[in-house]
Amino acid sequence: MEDDIPEMITSIEQAAYLTGLTKDTIRYYEKIGLLPYADRKQNGHRVYSREQVQGILFLTRLKATGMTIEEMKRYRELSSHGNDAIPEKMSILELHKQKIQQEISRLLEVQKIIEYKLDHYHEIIQDPDLNDTGCTPTHKSNG
Repeated sequence: MEDDIPEMITSIEQAAYLTGLTKDTIRYYEKIGLLPYADRKQNGHRVYSREQVQGILFLTRLKATGMTIEEMKRYRELSSHGNDAIPEKMSILELHKQKIQQEISRLLEVQKIIEYKLDHYHEIIQDPDLNDTGCTPTHKSNG
């Protein structure tokens, strides 16, 4: 999709379409400093460069993986510091990568449990135990 981004995006509507965000979300992200304010045409309408839209797309990917807005803001702030900020940007991304890996491991464990349950249900459907009526009392009463 990033190859389809034009050199200049001439409206917030177009930026919203390209990024999958709403116009209100883009405005909000600009307001809180997550995104730099867009350049403006003489009529006041926003104009975005390809690089700005690519930056928005990258941030949406970070958000989709659970990075907080504050972490994304810090990462974006560092982007304006050039190569001197690369070690800190790498550190942020490495830490986030570890969090993602932990979440993937957790989800794989959940997936194993679900697969086990599905296998169990398939066995019951394919080979039901006709001797088990489901009426066997689990405890005896004193009465």
